[in-house]
Amino acid sequence: MNDTRDAELAEHFRALRERAATEAAALPPANVQPTRYEVSCVPEGIDRAHFSIHVEYRGRDLWAVTRHRECLAADGTWSWESIPSEREDEWLARHRFDLDTALELAKQVAPLLTVNGFTVTEAIAMEARRNES
Repeated sequence: MNDTRDAELAEHFRALRERAATEAAALPPANVQPTRYEVSCVPEGIDRAHFSIHVEYRGRDLWAVTRHRECLAADGTWSWESIPSEREDEWLARHRFDLDTALELAKQVAPLLTVNGFTVTEAIAMEARRNES
């Protein structure tokens, strides 16, 4: 009975792939869009994720500079990012940027991060010591 069911499933998925291949010829080409950039002064390794800021696409050609659930404002302050229905236009105007501006702001803030009292400089030094061992 399992062999029959397996054969039916295999035929179903073969037919599905064939139909998709036929329909694909009429579709526009696939679109590729980056939606998130990681910005950090810490090299790849165990601590980088903690010492990173992200620039994330938010639609309409606008980007947010994020860390955890907070967004960076144009004045350099961080604000909790509420659910979309609670975000007011004034808040969005202060926390959404074109890509170049968002990346520049993230690069300015990345060296200033601290995690559990450790600075970026200390994190890099700790990683170097671990790599020496």
